[in-house]
Amino acid sequence: MSDKTTLVLGGTGKTGRRVVARLEASGVAVRVGSRTAAQPPFDWDKRETWGPVLDGVGKVYVLYSPEIGFPGAAETIGEFATAAVAAGVRRMVLLSGRGDDVHANASELAIRESGAEWTILRSAWFSQNFSESFMYEPVLHGLITLPAGDVAEPFVDAEDIADVAVAALTTDDHIGKSYELCGPRLLTFGDAAAEIGQAAGKEVRYVSATFVEYGRMLREHGLPRAYVEMFRTVLDGRNSHVSDGVQQALGREPRDFSEYAKKTADSGVWTR
Repeated sequence: MSDKTTLVLGGTGKTGRRVVARLEASGVAVRVGSRTAAQPPFDWDKRETWGPVLDGVGKVYVLYSPEIGFPGAAETIGEFATAAVAAGVRRMVLLSGRGDDVHANASELAIRESGAEWTILRSAWFSQNFSESFMYEPVLHGLITLPAGDVAEPFVDAEDIADVAVAALTTDDHIGKSYELCGPRLLTFGDAAAEIGQAAGKEVRYVSATFVEYGRMLREHGLPRAYVEMFRTVLDGRNSHVSDGVQQALGREPRDFSEYAKKTADSGVWTR
């Protein structure tokens, strides 16, 4: 299996590209699973792309797009896992969601029952959502709006997720284990906005919206309402606690949000 290729789904995204970079730096043969990949492309909604991308693959980093909490994700992941094992895949590392006891857990079950060696990474809210995802533009304009109230999150750095994923893909120490990955402390979205603003040298405010208001905003931007239901689930306070998954997996403390904010601000991304 060590001589086979490692497939990284979502290999151009926040965690995937970091996993790819680490694996390539270690000399591991990597295939990027993405709709935009040169060859072969991969699309969760096009089953005909699954076979070619799995050819010669021994391990897979499984990242479901658009979100693992969306309805139908578990069924699709289950079909993919079955196809992967049939194609010769012997290990899968799933990026799951922290606190989603319905959709994410069903997806995890599909991986655990696939017959492959497995590791589950239950991730908190990414710090990089503020700089590489849907909250980038709001931060750039100084106003973050979410239906989160004063709920606190232990934001996790995508660099830590990638470190754990690579460890699970390249060593046998994490087979059959599940890790809750988060940062070392709780912050509200108002706290996060303030830390980003201080690091970037600009005013960044947070305003809490109702779910109805946020749903209207999503529709105006052509985004699915499923995001509202997902936020309603994971932003109800169930994740307002710190866990030690990074410490368990890597034997070190997770990166703090302030480290992320300073590094990102220094890159100039929030002042463009």
